[in-house]
Amino acid sequence: MILFGDYHTHTNHSGHGHGKGSIFDNASVAADKGLKQIAITDHGFEHKLYSLKRKDIPAIKEEILNAKEVTGVDILLGVEANLKSMNGDIDVRDEDYEFLDILLMGFHNMGKPASFQDKFKLFYPNIFGDIFSPSKERISRNTTAYLKALDKYPIDVITHLNYHYPVDTLAVARLAKQKGTYIELNGKRINISERDICTMAEEGVKFIVTSDAHCSVNVGECNNGMNLIFKLGIPLNQVVNIDKLPKFKNKGRIED
Repeated sequence: MILFGDYHTHTNHSGHGHGKGSIFDNASVAADKGLKQIAITDHGFEHKLYSLKRKDIPAIKEEILNAKEVTGVDILLGVEANLKSMNGDIDVRDEDYEFLDILLMGFHNMGKPASFQDKFKLFYPNIFGDIFSPSKERISRNTTAYLKALDKYPIDVITHLNYHYPVDTLAVARLAKQKGTYIELNGKRINISERDICTMAEEGVKFIVTSDAHCSVNVGECNNGMNLIFKLGIPLNQVVNIDKLPKFKNKGRIED
């Protein structure tokens, strides 16, 4: 069994020290651990603290080319987009797809709401819990926002599902399956119940194991997800980056 690649890693391009290493650092660690491919997926363009900057994209692409040449690791350029509205909007523009190889999406408390209504009805209830919105109402609203995002965007991976943002995980996973979107088993945290993960597997949902590394040394450290796969007996053919190259909706493929 071989972990082909790690598709959720952060670098110093996330800003404010959130990511601790460079693209070259991530690729070097990946090479040392025998990975063939990684994705650089810093936080979306409207994160209040750790956002990727569009003006930095040319320099980032140059860094990727240099790191790929030296390390031999194929490197995808992506982003971990922020869900920002009840209507399923995320902080990626149409023109961004020109340079994106992979698109991840999750909810982050420090994302930028699309409107005042989204701030008070989407962000605050998830930051402060039931003070602002009863659990059932919040879960329903959160779930609807995820389903709308899956309908609107070519999302490759849903990151840390249910973390700080409770949803109907099965409803999200079922639509993800229809859309060809992978459910992440995060190397730092998994907030989906084992029962729901088993149900997802039985229904043919595809998973991807990632590190969510914010320090280069943690690239490829996916044991949290791997251990759960073995514990629950999830078929390896439903884990898209074990023993195989995953397919992504944008480019995301090693060139011949």
